[in-house]
Amino acid sequence: MSRTATPSQTVGPYYEIGLCRRRDNELVPAGGPGALTVEGLLLDGQGEPISDGMIEVWDAAGKQWGRCGTDAAGAFSFVVAKPAPQAGAPHLEVAVFARGILRHQLTRIYFPDEVQANDADPFLAGLSDEERATLVGAPSDGGIRFDIHMQGPLATTFFAH
Repeated sequence: MSRTATPSQTVGPYYEIGLCRRRDNELVPAGGPGALTVEGLLLDGQGEPISDGMIEVWDAAGKQWGRCGTDAAGAFSFVVAKPAPQAGAPHLEVAVFARGILRHQLTRIYFPDEVQANDADPFLAGLSDEERATLVGAPSDGGIRFDIHMQGPLATTFFAH
């Protein structure tokens, strides 16, 4: 009996059916001490919103975990507390799920007010300035703005896995 690999398939056309139906995006109570909002857009290679994606975030210590589906504009948001540093600058781990990709994509969100810690972070140190810029959120109304570009000239840096 010979064995052959099963050809890969894209996810869909009904990817949205499998998305979470409730938002588990408050990792800490909104308005509580240390709570801040992380919000952004999930965008395709042409800068168009991905309306049926799902974003998961967690901290390296395993104290915070949540997920949020994107809305019609590709928007997502989380209420988090800045995690303690774990082998580098404070950051959140991110998994991106969307139609058309076979495996979820992994990235990170670094905090813009942690300039010295970000400069000393061993992972960020190995990236070009352009790649680093895609991983550091931007200050936004007391929180952080972090857009995720799946492809194109503004593509977010993703990890191989």
